[in-house]
Amino acid sequence: MRRSSLKKWCESEIGLHGADALDGSWFFSARLEQYPLGKDPRPACWLVTGGRGSGKTRLGAEWVDGLVHGQPPFAQERQRYGLIALVGETLADVREVMIEGPSGILAVSRVERPRFEASRRRLVWPASGAVAHMFSSEDPESLRGPQFDAAWCDEAAKWKNAEATFDMLQFGLRLGSRPMQIITTTPRPTRLMKMLLADPQVAHGRLPTERNAKNLAAGFVEALTKRYGGTRLGRQELEGELVEDREDALWSREMLAGAFVQEAGEMRRIVVAVDPPASSRKTSDACGIVAAGLDGEGRAVVLADATLKRAKPRDWATAAVALYHRLEADAIVAEVNQGGDMVTAVIRTVDETVPVKAVRANRGKWLRAEPIAALYSQGRVKHAGRFAELEDEMCDFGPDGLSGGRSPDRVDALVWAVGELIRNGGEPRIRDFV
Repeated sequence: MRRSSLKKWCESEIGLHGADALDGSWFFSARLEQYPLGKDPRPACWLVTGGRGSGKTRLGAEWVDGLVHGQPPFAQERQRYGLIALVGETLADVREVMIEGPSGILAVSRVERPRFEASRRRLVWPASGAVAHMFSSEDPESLRGPQFDAAWCDEAAKWKNAEATFDMLQFGLRLGSRPMQIITTTPRPTRLMKMLLADPQVAHGRLPTERNAKNLAAGFVEALTKRYGGTRLGRQELEGELVEDREDALWSREMLAGAFVQEAGEMRRIVVAVDPPASSRKTSDACGIVAAGLDGEGRAVVLADATLKRAKPRDWATAAVALYHRLEADAIVAEVNQGGDMVTAVIRTVDETVPVKAVRANRGKWLRAEPIAALYSQGRVKHAGRFAELEDEMCDFGPDGLSGGRSPDRVDALVWAVGELIRNGGEPRIRDFV
């Protein structure tokens, strides 16, 4: 839509004063799908799914800025919102992406720049008195008590306690004549995402990455489209499309949701499994690094995913040893098919005291993973946390590997860790407790 046509739309939909107020604002440089121009231009709940770099964060930040200043079309003309919840996966994400990021609230503020009070976890607009409070999906209970008239939820598909966090937020959206919320996220087929997409009261928009190409680094979209175009990962991460689990995958989202536990408890034995890449070039596979423990009931509990992409041998060895020490693990289990004795030698250069068990794959990835998936079905494997990228790989792992031909590095490391604990679990190391 040309600028003149857009101005006429503004005059007809939000009035002449509203159109004049928008003159010179982001409204005239934004893409049409970044505004709710349908039957309800101000939906009570607006879900925006998009690819990487598609403009989701910019939209969320502009939406907050528009509500604070009563700026159409996000808010009714001169109707200002004063108590806003900013909810992200972690508090660090809220600060570094939603508030201080290059497309965050501070960056887009034009009428009035808010003051960030880190110690109180809030943004304050002194002139209007509006306040935006920070919340994390790691602590749903922190939303019990506060009340708001608006909320911005970012990357909700990655939230650790997604449904509990979202539910607690709904009870707090009870101020003003029209509470509103926007949810910006790259989609994953989680229960929360499916619930939102199935709800007729939730307005849904989608932002493909390619439509924001002019605001991204030259060649970014072309390179990713060449590598991931047409794949399941590309449809999710570039098109912003909700891609359901593969029917032939060994794991499902429902299975992994049932494996989640809040706390790991005491571990009898802990291992860090490493699946090293053949090289460290830009096109190389990632180095899968997954830690798991054996609890008192004989269950394997996944404790961490520290996988590194395009890492040099010294880097992945350092990361594995650091995780070993942080978790007070008993051993590092390293696949040596790609590097032989070099794998153990590299780890020894970082810390020669770390016990390393070299393992070699004699069967294909699918055959090695099948008995591990069976353990999940039996309830014998749990996850002490939500590991989004690991879970994505697990739910995309079929007989022919991952879609697009990618290497299942995280799944490989997971299989080695769980297999070592359940099939080959030995006596634990005696630890000192202070």
